Amino acid sequence: MAYDAIAEWLEGRAPVPDAVHAVAGLEAQLRMQDHLAQLLRSQRQAQGALEFESFQPRAVFDGSRIADIRLQEHNRARQLIEEFMIATNGCTARFLAAHGGASLRRVVRSPERWARIVQVAHGYGVELPAQPDGSKLEGFLARQRRLSPVSFPDLSLEIIKLMGSGEYVVERAGEQAIGHFGLAVQDYMHSTAPNRRFPDLVTQRLVKAVMAGSPPPYSLAELAELAVHCTGQEDAVRKVERQMRKSEAALLLHDAIGQHFRAIVSGVNAHGVWVKIFTPPAEGRLVGEIPELRLGQLLQVQLISTSVERGFIDFSLQRSQ
Repeated sequence: MAYDAIAEWLEGRAPVPDAVHAVAGLEAQLRMQDHLAQLLRSQRQAQGALEFESFQPRAVFDGSRIADIRLQEHNRARQLIEEFMIATNGCTARFLAAHGGASLRRVVRSPERWARIVQVAHGYGVELPAQPDGSKLEGFLARQRRLSPVSFPDLSLEIIKLMGSGEYVVERAGEQAIGHFGLAVQDYMHSTAPNRRFPDLVTQRLVKAVMAGSPPPYSLAELAELAVHCTGQEDAVRKVERQMRKSEAALLLHDAIGQHFRAIVSGVNAHGVWVKIFTPPAEGRLVGEIPELRLGQLLQVQLISTSVERGFIDFSLQRSQ
């Protein structure tokens, strides 16, 4: 079953997929799971969970050739899986804590740069409290999503950067949980993907030891070392993934040099101005003579050059709106 096909059905935009029809009782089960996932999501939102929207382009291949790039939609099917994973991770964290063992928690701390987030919101005419407040921040995000959906992914990225990255930490039984500020949950760890993420495998081994009545497979010192190592490796993976996405876009656009595109300003800082074109969804740098531009401003740009090896895409400004 594919995410997009299931989402279109759950959202009432398509008939029941053949794969669902083929299994007796699966339609009712998925409807029930979707209903439960939406309840879990509403509960987290009431507690201050933050709903971001990120720019997630994915290459579409025709054999070994990149044929297109499309944005990955955050739909009901993905929400279903995400909510169940969040709930499972919370249950697993509480299970290990209840049995008195140390565990590898996944945390996002209360933002240290909250004052900067307050300044960003003020620039949009919204006043946030002096102390971190997830519910108030989500209210601001929801407002901007409604008022400016096209530029909302760029605002999301700005806030995510100011919040700081997630990290792995060791938590002993009885200690006050740090929690996950963005998800608005107190007990959280990674446990649902041991096939592709090592912290999840560590967690599964800890759970297995508890259930078997065996000693923990890791000492506190080993868990602490793993927490630091896995956090560092995750940062490295993100950098590689970003580079790969940039190179994919540069490769697809190489034959379009000289063409014109509709674009939106996605970043403005001391290092330059970045823009995103809509079709295909890709980001590049604005070069040449550049007037003062603002985040979210619509432009007409021309593709000047690409570098697949470096992942560079350069545009020149043709017209601003």
